Amino acid sequence: MCAAAIDGGRHSQRSVRVVINRRLDIAQTLGAHGAHLGFDAVSPADARRSLGPGALIGSSTHSVEEVATAARAGVDYVHLAPVYAPLSKASGRPPLGAETLEAAARHSTRVLAQGGVTAAETPALIARGASGVAVTGAILQAADPAQATRDLREALDRA
Repeated sequence: MCAAAIDGGRHSQRSVRVVINRRLDIAQTLGAHGAHLGFDAVSPADARRSLGPGALIGSSTHSVEEVATAARAGVDYVHLAPVYAPLSKASGRPPLGAETLEAAARHSTRVLAQGGVTAAETPALIARGASGVAVTGAILQAADPAQATRDLREALDRA
């Protein structure tokens, strides 16, 4: 399974990077750009040793404290979720809100806002400190998933 994130980084060339979700072995075999580690995964340092120094290593977080811990552990980015109520599934966690995102973004790692994120919210989330967004429902629930993806990309480009 692949984790897809739309990066809000401001670079002149668009590129697609493949990050494999939870399967370091598959990421290594495929020569993927990185791995998104599960809570039961190897450490970020071990993942980087396996995939190489340029690999993207990420993890999921659900609080400012977890973002701080992940940053100290050496991840390149985190998904902070759920910022809003997820569109793709029921969540056992209450939405964190944009204020929590802003506090999390003060740590020394890139924070991707996840959970209930659509193109409409994206500019405000970037303004609050998100480096980008990680979405599922905004694309899969859309009548036109390709257009929803383009809308997200355009929202990031404008932010």
